[in-house]
Amino acid sequence: MRSLFRTTWVAAALALAPSLAFAHTGVGDTHGFVHGFLHPVTGIDHVLAMVTVGVFAWQLGGRALWLVPASFVIVMALGGATGMAGVGLPFVEFGIALSVIVLGAMVALGVKAPLAAGVGLVGLFAIFHGHAHGAEMPENAAGLAYGLGFVLATALLHLAGVGLGFATGRLGDRKGPVWLRNVGAAVCISGFALALGAL
Repeated sequence: MRSLFRTTWVAAALALAPSLAFAHTGVGDTHGFVHGFLHPVTGIDHVLAMVTVGVFAWQLGGRALWLVPASFVIVMALGGATGMAGVGLPFVEFGIALSVIVLGAMVALGVKAPLAAGVGLVGLFAIFHGHAHGAEMPENAAGLAYGLGFVLATALLHLAGVGLGFATGRLGDRKGPVWLRNVGAAVCISGFALALGAL
């Protein structure tokens, strides 16, 4: 857990450094960072998936607590770079909706996947989320600052999911898992709504 907090703070410091340097211009790095940060947190599909990644990591426990979110962030950054470069990727929106469905279902069912499978699964879905972030970068945004923005926002959403897991753990051995399963089921249903264009 300490490693996860340290990673988040380092990411925050790196992401904020370029934006502070251009705090009075309103363009360039600042513009890119703000747009990058807002992209994940203003899309319900990204919020649901990324918070659920944190909850899923908490359910797996152990090294998964930081390896699962870290793998999502790293692969998402690579997917974002391909999106920025204009490389095409089919079924991006469907892949994002599917990530919400599958991650929600895994939390709802309390699936204890092996660490490698958990890392691989979230990495696969991260490609679609990252590509969407990169492809939707404004033309006048600074690419590196934009990327740092969505990386930081994603890390914070993962951290929120981990925090949610710990909070439900305090409800006790009976209430906590039931509450978390209900959250996972709600996320899964939301994923189907996203896939059908109803959300």
